[in-house]
Amino acid sequence: MYLKHFGLREQPFSLTPDTSFFFACASYQAALNTLLIAVRNGEGFIKITGEVGNGKTMLCRKFLMALNQRVPSATPVGVTTEAESIAKQPFLIAYIPNPCLEPRSLLLVLAEQFGLSVADSIDQHQLLKALTRCLLDCARNGRRALLCLDEAQAMPLNSLEVLRLLTNLETEKRKLLQVVLFGQPELDDNLRAHSVRQLRQRITFQHQLRGLQRAEVDRYLRHRLGVAGFAGETLFSKAAVAKLQRITKGTPRLINIVAHKALMVAFGQGHQQVSVGDIALAGKDTPQSLYDWLIWQILAAGLLLTTLLWLLWMVLR
Repeated sequence: MYLKHFGLREQPFSLTPDTSFFFACASYQAALNTLLIAVRNGEGFIKITGEVGNGKTMLCRKFLMALNQRVPSATPVGVTTEAESIAKQPFLIAYIPNPCLEPRSLLLVLAEQFGLSVADSIDQHQLLKALTRCLLDCARNGRRALLCLDEAQAMPLNSLEVLRLLTNLETEKRKLLQVVLFGQPELDDNLRAHSVRQLRQRITFQHQLRGLQRAEVDRYLRHRLGVAGFAGETLFSKAAVAKLQRITKGTPRLINIVAHKALMVAFGQGHQQVSVGDIALAGKDTPQSLYDWLIWQILAAGLLLTTLLWLLWMVLR
């Protein structure tokens, strides 16, 4: 496609959350710092929220990578088995990307993620006992158990309550299980429910992800282009960057979509740099960017006009 034309090794704006492309903007870095500090302090529940497309899954993967970086060992290379290597990692991690699970299914998935071998027919009492033993063994071995839930707004409230009960287990120093919730703003609405008020009180650290600021969009584009193999400064003119920020409002996913299409447009027209016109054409083909903004502007103008006409009618009546 356009890779050879622009001197790229791979697509710079893929929608797959590849951590090699992680861009530490102010909001992302603050969220990552919050997560690392919270889990190393042994806190119970941590919450990260952000609008659709703001990079929660990318942040989650980057966070998990940062936790269990390989621990140096005196054992000769090639001798340590994979199981031994995992056992030396400071965190026992369970990652559930789709937690739309009822309590029993959630516990079964959690047991599987923690490497427990349990029968599907096991009753919930025995399942909880097995998980408790696993968490206690983990603590005795100097490790910490962590559960990361992506798309947590989809989790039923009764499943959230089961998680809270599981986090009641603790030593004199810290919780046996820590839980990180990644979710859309609807997660906050769910947590306002009376039935999960105890869990809500146990959220000790939280952060809300924001979109990229105007000054960060240009650096974001340059960063991804550099990781993809581009040897120059940038492929986007200043006007193109400003246009891109306006129509995407700094949402990383939309930036990736529009930037990718703009590169295709520029390639098709034989350009060596993406122009503001290329961004405009790409934006028109991306309904959730330019058109959504235009629709809201039209609706707002219509509401204002209706209000003014009503006030005028009231005065002249």
